[in-house]
Amino acid sequence: MIVAGGSGLRFGERKQFIDLAGKSVLERSVETALEHSHGVVIVVPDDSIGDTVANFVDPKISVVGGGSTRAKSVRFGLGAIEARVSPDDVVLIHDAARPLASNELYQRLIAAVSESTPAVVPVIEIADTLREVGGGTVDRSKLRAVQTPQAFRAQTILEAHSTGEEGTDDASLVELMSGVAVMMVEGEAPNRKITTRFDFDAARAHLVAHARQ
Repeated sequence: MIVAGGSGLRFGERKQFIDLAGKSVLERSVETALEHSHGVVIVVPDDSIGDTVANFVDPKISVVGGGSTRAKSVRFGLGAIEARVSPDDVVLIHDAARPLASNELYQRLIAAVSESTPAVVPVIEIADTLREVGGGTVDRSKLRAVQTPQAFRAQTILEAHSTGEEGTDDASLVELMSGVAVMMVEGEAPNRKITTRFDFDAARAHLVAHARQ
């Protein structure tokens, strides 16, 4: 699943649809996901459904409208696949705003999912010194920055979202389930989320540099 339901308020426009070195941010995210999936559900704002359907004609791709929060958007996407997956299938949920997730990262996540590890997320170390608002620093060696895609056993992620809870990512909802832990695997520095224009320019520079190699 590719979650692309954002309004783009912080960025100034809907970044998922803008051109990034010859392809839209959304196209780049969907292309990689397709290489590792039997099918991809794209979740977009309701007023973008028609254009998205027209731009993605692959029969393996379906498009649904999103909700007022990320969690609600994911639930709409899960609703589109719920009848088609078995409990042990692997479901990957990815933010369109991370268009540089690699094939190797997808493979690493899929390989790690099992009955005993039903939820797997990519993480990277934090290089900056962190301070609490009230004062004092935080031990960054105990912290990791979490990325997407995140990978789950189908049964696990469907149960996690059936509660209707809200969360900043899908793994946080899984952790609310009794006895379910989230496994971490190595993420990727280029797989940064495009939130600001600087992030967008950095992603474009990365793609241009690799195209020259």
